[in-house]
Amino acid sequence: MNDVLDVALRLLVLLVAFLVLPLLVGQTEHKVMAHMQGRLGPMYAGGFHGWAQLVADGVKFAQKEDVVPAGADRRIFQLAPAVALLPYLLVLVAIPIGPDGAVGQAIDAGIFFVLAVMGVGVLGSLMAGWASANKFSLLGGLRTAAQLMAYELPMLLTAASVAMAAGTVSLPGILDAFQWWWVPWQIVGGLVFFTAGLAELQRPPFDAPVADSEIIFGAYTEYTGLRFALFLLAEYAGIVILCGLTTVLFLGGWHGPLEGDVGWLWTLLKTAVLAFVVIWLRVSYPRLREDQLQKLAWTCLIPLSLAQIALTGVVKVVIS
Repeated sequence: MNDVLDVALRLLVLLVAFLVLPLLVGQTEHKVMAHMQGRLGPMYAGGFHGWAQLVADGVKFAQKEDVVPAGADRRIFQLAPAVALLPYLLVLVAIPIGPDGAVGQAIDAGIFFVLAVMGVGVLGSLMAGWASANKFSLLGGLRTAAQLMAYELPMLLTAASVAMAAGTVSLPGILDAFQWWWVPWQIVGGLVFFTAGLAELQRPPFDAPVADSEIIFGAYTEYTGLRFALFLLAEYAGIVILCGLTTVLFLGGWHGPLEGDVGWLWTLLKTAVLAFVVIWLRVSYPRLREDQLQKLAWTCLIPLSLAQIALTGVVKVVIS
């Protein structure tokens, strides 16, 4: 009976976190962009510091008509938002937020599990682009596929570097083995992992697949109402997952002062700082062209990730 209650409690906490954290990131993005760009709506909507902006957006999406194009593949078109969103819930199950088993489910091959499931989430964009019967949506889907192929490899290689250093592919095991002196020589891998993750989420400046000035909104052009809102929620959930994974793999996760008591707070704080960086990058940098996206991945990130693995191998040999 205690085991059942423990599982139910863990699932409830994960569900609440999955529903709340992406909304907090979305609201923070509204506020940060409003301050940086002088946007009036998110600054004043509702009175006190624009608190009602997120509520207004939610009401707007709920009121919009749910439209499915006449030539679309209806089932795939309707299923795509769920495919884009739900994998991030599964990934959240495997991310440890504190010591002493503070994780939804400890998975032995945690790194491979989270990267594989995150790759499934990108399929939602591919399905949406293919099923929409729209040439702009199809082009956005093809760009998404090319971006996935280019940026999945450096993510996997840099994650493998951390697994080599820790001697395990379990996420809680990596944190148990973590040492602070890892940070300086794994920081390049962390930057590569974080950059590749931004590209997989199609966040600016890597948002060529949804370029509104070129292909309207890419794979999401034909989506309206709550289905479009689910794609936006998937984007914010992806930000939470990417920042959480970067924290766990490269920044020590729950390690910090008084980690035995407030380790979970260190995880959330580091994740929040990285989420702010994601928002800041959106405001600060222009969109890369498609050829620039591919060039960055194949001529910069992949060589850096291979060099990081080589460095990790050298360090492991030296210290052993």
